[in-house]
Amino acid sequence: MDDRQILTVSELNGAIRGLLEGRFPFVSVTGEISNLHKPYSGHFYFTLKDAGAQIKAVLFKMQQRYLAQIPKDGAHVVCRGRISVYEPRGDYQLIVDTIDFHGAGALQQAFEQLKRRLANEGLFDEHLKRGLPRFPAHITLVTSPQGAAVHDFIRIATRRCPSIRIAVYPVTVQGEQAAADMIRALEEINARAATEVIVLCRGGGSAEDLWAFNDEHLARAIRHSPLPVVSAVGHEIDFTIADFAADLRAPTPSGAAELLTPDSVTLLGRIDQQRLRMYRTLHNKIDRLEQRLLLARHRLETMPHPLDRRMLQLDHLAARLERFLKTTLSEQRRRLDQATLNLERLNPSHRIDLHEQRLKELYNRLTQAARSGLQAKDEQFVRTTAILHAVSPLATLARGYAIVQKIESKKRIVTEAGQVRAGETVQVILHRGELVCRVERSDDMGTLER
Repeated sequence: MDDRQILTVSELNGAIRGLLEGRFPFVSVTGEISNLHKPYSGHFYFTLKDAGAQIKAVLFKMQQRYLAQIPKDGAHVVCRGRISVYEPRGDYQLIVDTIDFHGAGALQQAFEQLKRRLANEGLFDEHLKRGLPRFPAHITLVTSPQGAAVHDFIRIATRRCPSIRIAVYPVTVQGEQAAADMIRALEEINARAATEVIVLCRGGGSAEDLWAFNDEHLARAIRHSPLPVVSAVGHEIDFTIADFAADLRAPTPSGAAELLTPDSVTLLGRIDQQRLRMYRTLHNKIDRLEQRLLLARHRLETMPHPLDRRMLQLDHLAARLERFLKTTLSEQRRRLDQATLNLERLNPSHRIDLHEQRLKELYNRLTQAARSGLQAKDEQFVRTTAILHAVSPLATLARGYAIVQKIESKKRIVTEAGQVRAGETVQVILHRGELVCRVERSDDMGTLER
């Protein structure tokens, strides 16, 4: 802020109020009550102090119904609320929502330990949260039917949505048996499956009053419930383990009623608006279509006998198409006939028949020539055989002649006596068989003797 800026007192107090309320939206302050007084308005005004300081506090009449007992001077309490500034007097004070007359030391420590342990297990993970029905038709309250919270919920819910059906499952919401009662209620409601959402409902109170909603088994039952569960316990500044385990945490029972039920008046108003918009849109569209129809009708009426002209054009085009088709078909038929004649003339089957006939003639001629050639060869063979037989040495041997050969590596024919000496062995071939002889004497003029 600029140091040269000049503020009014109201502006300064307003700025201080904004700073304090923004910095301390909700706080828990412990101290001793003193200077307690209750004027005609019914509000409690007192001072909360300790050994070193004090702060003014106020508890409005509407919040007193959630008190476990009447506050008194000298009581050591824990006040939960928010810081505000009363601008006309420049006083800042604590606007108290609830008062815990038993302190919060041991209970708060146990609460934090359980919250931390369940969070580490993943019991509060956002991806486990189930979606709530947008327009539920049936809601079941798990609460004490004698409490003010249930009546606030029913009053607001039925005002916002008169058609909503609300069932109350009565349980104790305070004391040692409360957690077990609520766990059993969750099990039975899920077994019946006759509702769409379950609401754990209780008004404000001290930490001990709300302690049943910090039960570990109740938190696990909420998380494992097939139906979505809403926690509407205490005031906006009150937090329980059930709040973290539930699918939705409502600041108060009244807030839960507003979160779960649609405002029927608003919905009906929106429906009427949508209906009106739809009517206007359709009406405008119908008007535009009617204008187009009238314009088209007018153009059609002003055309000089449009159908007659179109029909004449159609007949003309049909005649042209018929002539074109006839001409085209005639030309195609002529071309087909010519192609057929050419195909018949060039048909290879005729040429094949001619070649087959020529082949038969050549085969017959070849056969006849082969037979004549073979017969001539046979006659020539007979003649040659006879000549060979006549000059054959075998025929000469048959007449008593013999062939003499020297017995050497090269058998030479002996034609003269001088070719052998006395004592040599010769081979004599006869007409039938052969002889091996030793030469006793050789005489060129005489004959061989064995």
